[in-house]
Amino acid sequence: MSTTDAVTFWDGVHAARPAADAPPPNSRLVEMVTDLPPGDVLDLGCGDGGDSLWLARRGWHVTAVDISAVAAERLAERARSLGLGDRITAARHDLHESFPQGRFDLISAHYLHTPYDLDRAAVLRVAAHRLRPGGRLLVVDHGSTAPWSWNQDPDVRYPTPREVAAGIGLDPAAWTVERADAPRRIATGPGGRTAEVTDHVLLIRRAV
Repeated sequence: MSTTDAVTFWDGVHAARPAADAPPPNSRLVEMVTDLPPGDVLDLGCGDGGDSLWLARRGWHVTAVDISAVAAERLAERARSLGLGDRITAARHDLHESFPQGRFDLISAHYLHTPYDLDRAAVLRVAAHRLRPGGRLLVVDHGSTAPWSWNQDPDVRYPTPREVAAGIGLDPAAWTVERADAPRRIATGPGGRTAEVTDHVLLIRRAV
């Protein structure tokens, strides 16, 4: 499937629903980042922007990217309206073709899944190399299928956090896996529907 197809798909996903007034942050981000000192953060696949807005309110300088221009433009507008325009830079990036410039203290990739071709291991490898020493790469993936997910393939298999780490292929002398597990939580979907889901959580820290 082509990049054009992916852009069209994700623009359509975002355009089909109204812009969220107060998108919530992902619960794993809140859990993992609340106690970290703010710095420069890259939000890969920012979507509705809940993570970026939460981080900016806590003093982080956020670079937020998404393959959908609709998502990026909505986030930029929302940030400006909330007085956070100086803390959030939102832009469209197709990670097949380009990666945001800069060095970061935190790179967050929450649910960076797509029905289109994406070499996620290569993207996450580039991300790891954009960390400053002491910086962290947080990857949170689906470990189960929620009833409201766009992907209801019964044969889908979600790689474990350790498998994701192995696929990235980082030098253990320079990067350390600080967390790799599969916690469960009660998630809330469209219309207030709830279900128990599994997250695959991977946290990698750059030492040097």
